Amino acid sequence: MDSTILAELSGNVASIGYGLAAIGPGIGIGIIVGKTAESMARQPELRSQLQTTMFIGIAFTEILTLLAIVTGFLF
Repeated sequence: MDSTILAELSGNVASIGYGLAAIGPGIGIGIIVGKTAESMARQPELRSQLQTTMFIGIAFTEILTLLAIVTGFLF
């Protein structure tokens, strides 16, 4: 095979891999936000504590996506 064809295949596989890697954190953030909204509806007095915990959880979940991007660029 020609080296340009291999490079194109490698790029296509990397973009598919990143797309699949972004599905997990997307689902995770959806679950985090949904459960936080549910908790706020049940106990409105804990809203600030729940929001803080939610944002920390979202940050950790987004780190997974950023690691997938970096891994895609490295390999």
